Amino acid sequence: QVQLMESGGGSVQAGGSLKLTCAASDGNTFCMAWFRQVPGKEREGVAYIAGKKTTYYADSVKGRFTISQDNARLYLQMNNLNPEDTAMYYCATHRLKWCNLKAVSEFDRWGQGTQVTVSS
Repeated sequence: QVQLMESGGGSVQAGGSLKLTCAASDGNTFCMAWFRQVPGKEREGVAYIAGKKTTYYADSVKGRFTISQDNARLYLQMNNLNPEDTAMYYCATHRLKWCNLKAVSEFDRWGQGTQVTVSS
C-alpha cells in the first residue's frame, strides 16, 4: 500500500508563496492529486497529475498553483496566495488508471495533511 507524507505548509501573507511536497512510498501510481479542506466544509480537489505528465487544476487555483511530480515526490507550488487558500492540504492517490478530482471517494490513500494559513 502506498504511504504518503506531506510537508511544506506554513503561514504566509497574502501574495506570498509556498511549496508543498508529498513523499510517496511508491511513485508508480497513475494519478496523484492535491486536495484541501477547511473545517466544516467538504474536501476540495485542487490539482492532479496523471501519468506523470497530464495536469489539471481547479478554477480557483488555475494560473497560481503548479503541480509536478518527480518519481515518488509530488509537489504543489503555490504562488500569489490569498486568504481563501487557507486550508489543510492533503495529497492523495488511488490504483485506478484515471484521474478525476470530483471522485474524492475513489482516492483511497491519503497523507496526514499539512496546514496552509494565508493572512491578509
